[in-house]
Amino acid sequence: MNFPGTWMTESGSLVYRVVPKCACSSIGQIMYHSDNGRYFDGDIHDSTEGLHKWNQPDSQEPIRQAVLARSAQTFTVVRNPYARVLSSFFDKICGIQRNGKRYRGNLVPQLIQRYGIEVGSPEDDFDFDQITSFRRFLLFARDTIRWRRPMEPDIHWSAMSGHIATFIVNGGRYDSIFYTEDFNGGMRKVLDKAPLRHDLDLDAVPRFNESEGHGPKRAHKVSEYFDDLSQHLMWEIYKRDFQLFRYDFDNPDNKMPKGEVDLDEVHRKLGR
Repeated sequence: MNFPGTWMTESGSLVYRVVPKCACSSIGQIMYHSDNGRYFDGDIHDSTEGLHKWNQPDSQEPIRQAVLARSAQTFTVVRNPYARVLSSFFDKICGIQRNGKRYRGNLVPQLIQRYGIEVGSPEDDFDFDQITSFRRFLLFARDTIRWRRPMEPDIHWSAMSGHIATFIVNGGRYDSIFYTEDFNGGMRKVLDKAPLRHDLDLDAVPRFNESEGHGPKRAHKVSEYFDDLSQHLMWEIYKRDFQLFRYDFDNPDNKMPKGEVDLDEVHRKLGR
């Protein structure tokens, strides 16, 4: 049984299935702090000690045992699909990454050439038509997910349900799935059920966002980025995310879910 994208505290108290662009940096730091009494100095994605990760060979067996024995509080976190794909665009396509370069090397030049996207630069204060470029990016995202062209879909804009499903199909089960839109409330419920070495005040947790300040700010409200065609593409790509996680497809400006996640339904529909 393999569990890619899974992190676990070294104490075995918490297991988390990472979903990119859904507060994963903050969650990783909270998990790290719960065992070590301090935050990791740097981006938690770069840590190689203090937190089990499936991509670290020595972590795989401890994670596998904990998941199959269901000995740890196991959770994941979801986000409104409209806000998530916008965040992916502004961070990964328009933003400068923490290494000072564009994301994935030649990806942005390829998008500029093939899809006519503009992204601006720090030199021009990221001055470009955000709405037109985002809509062209969304067409590209659909092409990668539907036809795997001109590249395989990227983890940052592939559907949340796809990430979450791999854990279930391979034998895992979630105790909790909560929303980034009520992050402290959902995280508190998870932490309260786990035997932590070090508890923490969630209201005092710093913001961990490696893209902050390295790209353009969103200049318009969410709904202005999505015309009829864009909403059609959103439904084509993220229909299952909207349905399973109860987000409002008809109103892009309503970031809040319309109900709680039904864990039994998630396991039933994603475990096939």
